[in-house]
Order: sequence, then C-alpha cells, then structure tokens
Amino acid sequence: MSESDYKKDSISLTGAVGLGTGVMISAGIFALLGQVAELSGAWFPLIFIAGGIVTGFSAYSYVKMSNEYPSAGGIGMFLVKAYGKGTLTASAALLMAFSMVINQSLVARTFGTYTLQLVDGEQSNYLIPLLGVGLLTFAFLVNISGNRFIQTFTSIASLIKIAGLAVFAIAGLWVVGFTFQPAEGGANPPDPSTASYIAAVALTILSFKGFTTITNSGSEIKQPKKNVGRAITISILISLAVYLLLAWAVSSNLSLTEIIKAKDYALAEAARPAFGGAGLWFTVIIAIIATITGIIASVFAVSRMLAMLTDMKLIPHKHFGMPGSIQKHTLVYTIAAAMALTIFFDLSRIASMGAILYLVMDMMVHWGVFKHLRGKVDANPVIVLTALVLDAIVLGAFVWVKAQSDLLVVGISIVFMILIFTGEHFFLKNRDPEEDDSHTSHEQ
Repeated sequence: MSESDYKKDSISLTGAVGLGTGVMISAGIFALLGQVAELSGAWFPLIFIAGGIVTGFSAYSYVKMSNEYPSAGGIGMFLVKAYGKGTLTASAALLMAFSMVINQSLVARTFGTYTLQLVDGEQSNYLIPLLGVGLLTFAFLVNISGNRFIQTFTSIASLIKIAGLAVFAIAGLWVVGFTFQPAEGGANPPDPSTASYIAAVALTILSFKGFTTITNSGSEIKQPKKNVGRAITISILISLAVYLLLAWAVSSNLSLTEIIKAKDYALAEAARPAFGGAGLWFTVIIAIIATITGIIASVFAVSRMLAMLTDMKLIPHKHFGMPGSIQKHTLVYTIAAAMALTIFFDLSRIASMGAILYLVMDMMVHWGVFKHLRGKVDANPVIVLTALVLDAIVLGAFVWVKAQSDLLVVGISIVFMILIFTGEHFFLKNRDPEEDDSHTSHEQ
C-alpha cells in the first residue's frame, strides 16, 4: 500500500481535532490523574500546566515537520527525513508505535475500571481486562468502517465528552464555591521530592501525546500545511483546559489520600460526595464515551503508521493468510498487542512504560530536526533544543523515581528498547536491497 492509497482530503480540521482530543481526553484524565497526584501531592493540578508547556515545546518540531512533509506515515516519515532509512528511524518509529499501543491498553483498562463502578466490582480481577478486550474489539470493527465514519463518530463523541466533562468540573467546583485550593492531605499524605514533582510531569506529557495522532494522518487532512498545525494547537489547548478544570474539581471534593487510594477511578470517586448516585452514573458514562473515542482514534493512527513503515521496508511484515491491505493487517496486529497488554499489565505499569518509550522517541525526533532538518523545515534551533532538554530532564527524573519504587517496569522498558534496536539492526542488515523503495532520506 502506498501513500496514494490513502484518501486525500478525507479528514477536515474539525475531524483532525476530534482525533487528537479523542486520544488525549481519555487516559490522560481518567487513568493518570490519581497517579499524578500520588507523585506530586496536593498541588497536582498545576503539574498539568507544566506538562502542557513541555508538550507545547515538543509539538513545535512536529508542526514544522508536518508543514514540510504531510504524510499518512506521520512520525515514521519524519524520522526517515531526519535519519534516512536505517536502524535509528525504524527503532524510533516502533517506540512511538508501541507507546501508542500501550496507551490503547491503558485506555482499555480504564474503560473496564470505570464501567465496574456502576456494579459490584468484587470480580474486577478478570472483569477489567475482559471489558477492555471487548472495547478493543469494538474499536477494530469501527476502524474497518472507513475514514468518514471514524472522523464523524470521534468528532461527535469528543464534543459530547468535552461538554460532559466541563459540566462535571464546573458543577464540582460550584459545590465547593469555586475555591481553587490544594487538596487536603488526609491520613498519611505523600511528601513529594523535587524529582517526584518532575517525574509527575512525565505522566502528564503522556496524557497530551495524543496530538501525534494528527501527524499520523497528515496526507489525509484537508490543506495539511495549514490545518495540521492548527489541529495540534487547538487539541492541546482544549485538553489542557479540560484537565485543569477536572483536576481542581477532584482536588476540591476529595482529600489527597482518597484520590491516591482511588487513583484508577478518581473522577468517579469524586462524583460520589459531590453529586451522589446520579453524579456517579453521569461521570462513568462520560468516561465510557471518552475511552471509546480514545481507543478508536489511537488505533486509527498507529495502524497507519505501521503500514507506512511496512511500505518503506523498515519493519518485517507477515500476512498470515489474511486478506486485504497491509493497513488492515497492521490494524489486526495493533489490536492483538493492545489486548495482550490489557490482560497482563495494570494501569500504573502500563502508564510508566508508555511514558518512557514515548519520551525516548520524542528526544530522537527533536535531535533529528535540530541536527539534520532545522534549515529545511525552518525550525528555530533554540526551541527545538529546549524541547530536547526538557524531555531529558523529565525522563531522567521519572526513571529515577520509578527505579526506586518499581524497578521491574524500568528494567522491562530498557530491555524492550534494546530488543527493538537490536532486532531492527539485524532485520535491516539482512534485508534484500532490491526491496528498497523510492522514499528519500535526508540530505547529508
């Protein structure tokens, strides 16, 4: 499948914003809010502002690249332009793809966790992954329905969930008289260190990274050189506003200890004292809508990026007797991998792995832009280097904190990255040179 097989001008600016916010406003606030509070303490809502700032610097590189190279391969194509068709490109692109698959499993488990708040959750050990797998199956069915249905569905559902979350947040703040105070400590509240505050930013960055979904649909967006950058900016600002309102609403209605105890379903827990049973139902329904749109939009993007990497002969591909296009095959692989993660990992570890893989990939993108493409894409080197340094600081702090509390997840992430780089090195080394296509690499 080639770039021309994608439907040019099939995604509007509104549709692109719907895809971006569809991914961001799901795991970001429903699954990560409690974890951010656990790392950063009573003033945790402010950490989302810090994450938004770091994301803004990062988004600059992606906007510049999208303006010059609008592509259905998105980040995969950007890396080819920066590093050529070698191990660095293939490995970094796979890190991005796997971080998105990890995000899908994070959202799937969040769906199960929130849905079970409506019933007795005693059997949640198997019901949470079971519900998550069901959601991933639904996302697969939607994604084989075509672009027009996907963007219509995600746009309408994103609007509903944003409006619903805004109502919840404003009502929650109204109950406490619109006081923007830090959360009460409760019993034995955490005492965050400086490294812990910075590490919390890594999780908020994970909640914003859905903007990359837009870059992965670049060749399909109408007037991409104008609208990709607009869609990214609008999506980040909408998400930041929603995150802040919700974080303050939760911190105003629950103590810090209560937020941490219910970290996997903090929004639902905050609805209980503020609005009672009706509020709980309302919150869970919005959470279900948000996670559904998040899964659909993320699967939409990552399957296309993997298909583009396959077209570039940068990753191995097996049909396994499946009919249809390569993109349909990568869709199956994406869903299968997300299902496996949903079954075997909990929310905290899924989020940690996603943050580590994403930040490493993000740094490689910034370095590629600075080293090879800043003149070509007219990028300000100071902004690009600032994004790179901020990523490095946040990643270092996050790994340091996690190494002390959950060394296993850090070890798994490092081993996984080594396997990706080593596997790609040998795959590309033994690849038939005649399989190369005409995609261009950067000019030395």
